[in-house]
Amino acid sequence: MGNKVNFGLKNVYYAPFTITDGVITYEKPISIPGAVELSLEPRGEMIEFYADDMLYYSANNNQGYDGTLSIANIPEQFAIDALGEVKDETDMVLTEKSSSKPKPYALMFEFDGDVKATRHVLYNCTANRPTISSSTKTDSVEPQPNELTFVSSPRETDYAVKTKTTETTPQEVYDAWYTKVYEKIATP
Repeated sequence: MGNKVNFGLKNVYYAPFTITDGVITYEKPISIPGAVELSLEPRGEMIEFYADDMLYYSANNNQGYDGTLSIANIPEQFAIDALGEVKDETDMVLTEKSSSKPKPYALMFEFDGDVKATRHVLYNCTANRPTISSSTKTDSVEPQPNELTFVSSPRETDYAVKTKTTETTPQEVYDAWYTKVYEKIATP
C-alpha cells in the first residue's frame, strides 16, 4: 500500500555536474541543511491547435520546473559550486561578482509520507541569486530563511527532467539515493 499523503521536506542535496563530449558526470551529492520549503511550478504550456471548430490537437510542452527552495542559510560551498561566487584564498571572504555565472547541478530531496518517504532528483538545475533578508529582533526571535529560485530543465542527453522513487523501488536503490545521482544503468 502506497502513501495516501505527502508532507515534510528533508534530505536536500545538490550535485554539481559537468558535460564533456555529450557525457554528463555528476559529482558526489552535498547536503544542504536547513530546508524549510520547496515548491515546483511546471514550465511549458499545453499546446492547443484548433481546427474544424474544435480542439483538434493538444500536447504537453514539458520544459521542466521553476523552483523555489527556502533554506535556513545558503551553504558557502553551494554559493561557490552553483552560484559562481569566489572565495578569496587569503582573506577568506566570499565575493559575488556581476560577471559570476551560475553552474548546473542536480537537486535531490524527499517528501515524507504516511507510509514511506518519496525521494526525488531534478537532473539539470540552475540557480538564481538568492533573496537575502532579515529583520530586527523583537520580544520574540523569528529566523528568516533565504529563498533560492532555480530553473530545472530537461537534460540535453536524454531529456530527463525528474525521477522519483515509488513504493516498489528496490531497497538497494532507495538506500543509495543520496550517495550518487540516480541514473538508470543500461543493460546490454
